[in-house]
Amino acid sequence: MLAYAPMRNLTRLLFFLVRAVVVGLAIAFLVVWFRPSLLSWRHGEGGVDTYAQAVTISSASVVNVHSARRVHQSANPLANDPFWRRYFGNQYGDTPQNRLESSLGSGVIVSSDGYILTNYHVISGADAVQVGLQDGRSAAAQIVGVDPDTDLALLKINLQHLKPIELGRSDELHVGDVVLAIGDPYGVGQTVTQGIVSAMGRSQLGLSTFENFIQTDAAINPGNSGGALVNANGQLVGINTALFSTTGGSTGIGFAIPVNLARGVMKQLIAYGRVMRGYLGVAPQDVTPQLAKAFKLKDAHGFIITGVGAKGPAAKAGLKAGDVVVSIDGKPVQNSRDALNRIAGRAPGSVVTLKVIRQGKPFSVKVTITERPVQRSS
Repeated sequence: MLAYAPMRNLTRLLFFLVRAVVVGLAIAFLVVWFRPSLLSWRHGEGGVDTYAQAVTISSASVVNVHSARRVHQSANPLANDPFWRRYFGNQYGDTPQNRLESSLGSGVIVSSDGYILTNYHVISGADAVQVGLQDGRSAAAQIVGVDPDTDLALLKINLQHLKPIELGRSDELHVGDVVLAIGDPYGVGQTVTQGIVSAMGRSQLGLSTFENFIQTDAAINPGNSGGALVNANGQLVGINTALFSTTGGSTGIGFAIPVNLARGVMKQLIAYGRVMRGYLGVAPQDVTPQLAKAFKLKDAHGFIITGVGAKGPAAKAGLKAGDVVVSIDGKPVQNSRDALNRIAGRAPGSVVTLKVIRQGKPFSVKVTITERPVQRSS
């Protein structure tokens, strides 16, 4: 009897393991059958990955944005010619005529009560904005607020049963992550392109004042501006903004505004109708190794003040052209863009402590920053 005990124990163990595997497979089958959205991707025919579920989740939240503006133009094509005006004046009755200009972009529904994020350049100067939904409905849109410094704008429509997109986190993106660009390029209808995150934190592109772009090789073409960049789970991670191209077509270098930045801008536009940022009131220049040597600095970091705005915060604190700012609130300043972003991130009225070097001598000064004027140097 005792000799068969190990065999019985082994049989029981095998039976237990088989039963656990069967139960686990059954649960997995039920989850996949009834909740396929829990999978970020699945294998299609031929082993090719498909992101159909991510597109299904997010595409209904992407809209077309049609903007129109009235443009005054001369009825006589020669009326603005200096030679014509010199010798003939206005004797032939140059009566200006109105012409309607329209442009097409994209947007993303971010709340069930009708808020839509898009690019500022999509609706800039518009007299009227119309939004078209994927389900065929359309509505006139109100411009809630704009932020030219980040090229973002917030619209609002009055429709029921809207499907807002789920906001992801752009700070959790990594180079190599799969992303999908959804929009209406060239007005052909909603289109999805797929790619990867090529780089993070792209700046100094000359597209806006505050730049922290996601770079992707997902095709972004004219009309995609303001559309959604989503991850493999269908969550919004960026607002498609621009492409780098010498021909006007996509070349695999596109840029999107991170959703973390867009989320903060949206909250301020809803609350105040504008974005309030801190303002120092100086014209900065990066410290290069050559300038560091000329100013007798130990390291090539910080920025040189090349100009001080009259009656601005820096002027009131006694800062002068030629001063070198090397730290803000005890944290070293890398360059002028680093300082711009950090000052802008502080609430107007707050006090910052700057470490400054003037003619080789360091000192500290407290500055009460004010609200940043739109599209001005900081």
